[in-house]
Amino acid sequence: MTLLETVFAADGPLKGAIPYYQPRAQQIELGRLVEKSLRDCGVSVLEAGTGTGKTLAYLIPAMLSGGKIVLSTGTKTLQDQLFHRDIPALREALGLPV
Repeated sequence: MTLLETVFAADGPLKGAIPYYQPRAQQIELGRLVEKSLRDCGVSVLEAGTGTGKTLAYLIPAMLSGGKIVLSTGTKTLQDQLFHRDIPALREALGLPV
């Protein structure tokens, strides 16, 4: 099992950090694609429906990469969600200095 798969596992670090967390196959697949793009210095355009868990699918591989990334959001609401909720929760769950 890869580190990414361990993080997304039902009994992984997200279980206690994200209320009602449940692994989703599409979310894990998106995470793998993001991870591959970061590793290969590539570019990806990914799309998924509401409820897929896109935010965690791109944040987790980005945080695990240890590099710098730029996130651009379409709304202030999503920006606030990332900054005030998702990134702090993942930082604590993964024990990473983000």
